[in-house]
Amino acid sequence: MPDPIIRFENVTFSYAGTDEPALHDISLEIMPGEYVAILGLNGAGKTTLGLCVNGVVPTMLAGDLEGSVTVGGLDVADYPVREMAKLVGMVFDNPEFQMSQMSAEEEVALGLENAGTPYEDMKRIIPETLKLVGLEGFESRSPLGLSGGQQQRLAIAAVLAMHPKVLIMDEPTSNLDPIGKQEVFDMAAKLNRENGMTVIVIEHEVEVMARYADRVIVLDHGRIIMNGTPQEIFGRAEELATLGLRVPEAAAIAAILSARGLWKGPVPITTEPAVEAITELLGAKNG
Repeated sequence: MPDPIIRFENVTFSYAGTDEPALHDISLEIMPGEYVAILGLNGAGKTTLGLCVNGVVPTMLAGDLEGSVTVGGLDVADYPVREMAKLVGMVFDNPEFQMSQMSAEEEVALGLENAGTPYEDMKRIIPETLKLVGLEGFESRSPLGLSGGQQQRLAIAAVLAMHPKVLIMDEPTSNLDPIGKQEVFDMAAKLNRENGMTVIVIEHEVEVMARYADRVIVLDHGRIIMNGTPQEIFGRAEELATLGLRVPEAAAIAAILSARGLWKGPVPITTEPAVEAITELLGAKNG
């Protein structure tokens, strides 16, 4: 069995000037190639957890860190963020704010230049990476002229050009329309499934997480309070509701039916099995 690519060991982190830790005694392992969803209300510590993985915490944001975070065997506290960027890429919620160059190819080139990548290698990497995210032929297009979904895919391309082993997306679709959201989630799933990339998504789109994630981690006030498969986590609808979190519609309907004695067996978390089970239930009732 491979070693974890990410390991948190008893991590507690408090931002400078705050009394309450953003993270409390986090111990967590993430394996290579996993697709992990992180859920929680605003202020639960989700973004701080992600920033610990790419090294922004503790090397760039002031605060007190106890415990250790290792990525690929490297202690993030010992390496600058530019070095960790070769292992971990992070994409945030507003891609437009991340764009600073005049063309898509220049946007992808920026990180490569900062990493000292030879020009000949850059000429190969840039079109390969744009093709990977479905932006082949967009090399000369202005990033600001792209749709929201295309901009987010370009932000992902700029990260992927560094060939990281881990992709973290922090609420990447919060400002996108439904088509843009689907583009981004499909891209992340493809990178995970076909390229074996470890993907961590911080999101509120529980239907998408139920469909794609291998594991769901729920944070509350900086603590991990749930950690399991989507089936295990979203089957605990009442507990999630007390935290202010919702479950996929399929699981919510099953919970209502279960309370009335009309549902037995595993809780569906995606639409297809839910529709099939409800159709069966209605057929049995009408029969």
